[in-house]
Amino acid sequence: MAKISRLNSELSAATTGLILFDALHGYLHPDNPAKIAFLNERNVLPNLQRLLAGARKVGMTTFYPSAAHAEDGSDTVARLTDTDMDLMPGGGADKPIKPYFYKGTKQAEIAAEIAPLASDVIVPKNRWNSFYQTNLEVQFRVRGIDTIVIAGGSTDVGIASTVFAARDMDYGIVVVSDGCYSARGSNNQFFMERVFPRMGRVLTVDQTVALMRP
Repeated sequence: MAKISRLNSELSAATTGLILFDALHGYLHPDNPAKIAFLNERNVLPNLQRLLAGARKVGMTTFYPSAAHAEDGSDTVARLTDTDMDLMPGGGADKPIKPYFYKGTKQAEIAAEIAPLASDVIVPKNRWNSFYQTNLEVQFRVRGIDTIVIAGGSTDVGIASTVFAARDMDYGIVVVSDGCYSARGSNNQFFMERVFPRMGRVLTVDQTVALMRP
């Protein structure tokens, strides 16, 4: 039996899948002026659009792992944490962390600027890790996909959780540095410089698109 290898530097549409993680309207079109400014300063949505355009040009399938939480809390678990999601006081029994958005709402829809085609795949998820109890691995397996290109947010939450899982499942990995974001201090930089380079490749949108092939 041939030994598995992920040493091909090019990104063939036949064996590579683009993951746009939680590319939701509520995250990419926030109500908070500070969050709007944060995303605009980093050109996040235009970068995701360029990445998606590159993938579509070569016929690469895009996968959209998207939070699909029930508003009644039936698919989430309250637990004690030291802080809330923004590392501020919170997470106690009186105010446990809850999902930001719920399925069936405008905020939980995929942002219109990067909406999926009929040939793309929406993957409803209930946890940070895109593979956990979803059909993402099956979708990859039946298509012969062995490498992922991943972008979206947040870097230190769902991106990290999914990349750790992908690494343990032996996928080749490209993390798109200027297509990911986290507003929590230097967390984005930390993962891009200290964690992800040991698990795969960290490339810009332009570098990633340049490697895409039909």
